[in-house]
Amino acid sequence: MVLKVGEKVHIVFKRAFEEDLRRHFVGEITVVGDIAIRAEGYAFIFDGSSNEYLRKPELRTRIFSLVDARILINVIPPSTVIEKVVYRLSEENNLVATDGEKFQLDINEFGTRR
Repeated sequence: MVLKVGEKVHIVFKRAFEEDLRRHFVGEITVVGDIAIRAEGYAFIFDGSSNEYLRKPELRTRIFSLVDARILINVIPPSTVIEKVVYRLSEENNLVATDGEKFQLDINEFGTRR
């Protein structure tokens, strides 16, 4: 398997249309199957009125297809503290997902600008 139970992931849902919601998910894989994974973590939605990604407060369990071309799955460091992940501007003025410690993922490479 390419992915393993216990790995942490950052998932980007690619938009089909400009007006589609910008959604991300950060969590830990709990089950791996042949064509899908189950992960527990937090959903993030882009709020156009505040121009920022907001984390939904409740912990969620989601199932993601491994054959869906509309999602990008990034394996993130095992030391990432999922509960602390937020989105903010880096020193280079790029939007990043970070736990405020070692984990920092540049979101701009996925075509999402703040």
